Amino acid sequence: MSTIFTRIINREIPAEILYETPNVISIIDIMPIHYGHALVIPKKEYRTFVDVPEEEVGELMRAAHKVATALVKTFDLQGYNFFSNNGEVAGQSVFHFHIHVTPRYPNDDISFHLNLKKYADGQMKEVADRIRANIR
Repeated sequence: MSTIFTRIINREIPAEILYETPNVISIIDIMPIHYGHALVIPKKEYRTFVDVPEEEVGELMRAAHKVATALVKTFDLQGYNFFSNNGEVAGQSVFHFHIHVTPRYPNDDISFHLNLKKYADGQMKEVADRIRANIR
């Protein structure tokens, strides 16, 4: 499943590396939403977030925290987005899990258009019960 990220990790193609550990790498996104837009990537190839072994999530989140903190300090940010697209239907285009951390600015004309829903009476508990049954 070799992806562009694996090629970057293996130093086959260049990238601006922000942070690196033996298991995680953070790079500048080549197609940024805003300058400084960073990606945090496990070095092992996992397709989506749920494919990342639970014992590896902590290091990934610590790296994302370091990068987000650096972005806030560097650009004196009032806000940033922290997100991941998982699966083609969610907009994932590189099928090697990664987290986006991107600066946000007032009036930057970027928005997520949501069609928020409301639960019918009792439906929220029903949905929560179904989810709880699958949490280990």
